[in-house]
Amino acid sequence: MYEQAKSLYASYGVDTEKALNTLKSIPVSIHCWQGDDVIGLDGSDSLSGGIQTTGNYKGRARNFDELKADIKKAFSLMPGKKRLNLHASYAVLNSEKVDRDKYEPKHFEAWVEFAKELNLGIDFNPTMFGHPMMTDGLSLSSPNDNTRKFWIEHCKACIKISEYFATQFNTPTLMNIWIPDGYKDVPADRLAPRLRLKKSLDEILSIDYDKSKVIIAVESKVFGIGVESYTVGSNEFYQNYAAKNNICCLLDNGHYHPSEYVSDKIPSLLAFYDTVALHVTRGVRWDSDHVVLLEDEIKEIAKEIVRNDAIDKVKIGLDYFDASINRISAWVTGQRAMQKALLYALLIPHDKLKTLQDNAEFTELMVLQEEVKDLPLGIVWNEYLKRENVKTDYLAEIKKYEKEVLNKR
Repeated sequence: MYEQAKSLYASYGVDTEKALNTLKSIPVSIHCWQGDDVIGLDGSDSLSGGIQTTGNYKGRARNFDELKADIKKAFSLMPGKKRLNLHASYAVLNSEKVDRDKYEPKHFEAWVEFAKELNLGIDFNPTMFGHPMMTDGLSLSSPNDNTRKFWIEHCKACIKISEYFATQFNTPTLMNIWIPDGYKDVPADRLAPRLRLKKSLDEILSIDYDKSKVIIAVESKVFGIGVESYTVGSNEFYQNYAAKNNICCLLDNGHYHPSEYVSDKIPSLLAFYDTVALHVTRGVRWDSDHVVLLEDEIKEIAKEIVRNDAIDKVKIGLDYFDASINRISAWVTGQRAMQKALLYALLIPHDKLKTLQDNAEFTELMVLQEEVKDLPLGIVWNEYLKRENVKTDYLAEIKKYEKEVLNKR
């Protein structure tokens, strides 16, 4: 069946072997926080800042060892090249009394050892939620000097930790800054919080760090639960700040109005930025962080990465958390959906379609765009899974792990 599919794709000018070889080399950064509902390991017992995880499915990872075991199981069922994405709240403190502004590389040595075991790189995020130093819901934009200083020091510490990761793995670490700062109701002053945020970011970036090792990104959001009327870190603020300061802009496809599409934003940023970062999720009506599925916008995101020769420019990370279903299945389903979307994009005759567009042959363009949707993606996908030595039917393996491990927690 694969040989027949290969021949059919070849008739459209598509080399399936090239697509498969390219796909297995595209890294996708897998978020650790799906495994424990974003609770973390540093003592937080609740979420804040507009983040909400719904459901109470059995088997949540309760400590570092359980989270490692679940990640290892999930990764064994995922094809392709993977990275591990950590939040700072997953520091392994071993009963040491240290707050987030004083975190050091030593608090993540256990993660490095684990990631080396699985042959991964690590990406990183300061954690500015689920902490008492979120003063009145504000962090880097707070009018309280002590609050701002605490979170500035936390971000500086995270840069040094990111540099440590990059050195350990000999690959750059993406360090993404997201803050939940905002107001529930209409603010009296929209400018001052943003000026304070700008000043805080300037101070964070003032430290000496190796820019070849640490890629700093900023991530915008429209709103969150409890901050519906005003978000300090808006899209306009961060895109301008990133451009002016030569850092990266991260696009989370759940962080915009439902009628906006990140797939359209990617080529706009590629016109100006050498690197664009993504958090891929699935928003249902709002930034609900549902598990990624092979839906139209995910396909469009993948198409923009592939057809613009941006595989090496776009840093792909996943960001969702669902506690209503088996958490390992959520991890694997979302990662496979992202990989399948990339394969779909790699199997499209983009040069031919671009030529039709440039020649204003829009009738032919529409017909060909529809034809390629019917090509046998699934057969090529199954060939990829076989070559990656992962099972097509991963649910049975997950259910076995649930029975033997998760149900005993």
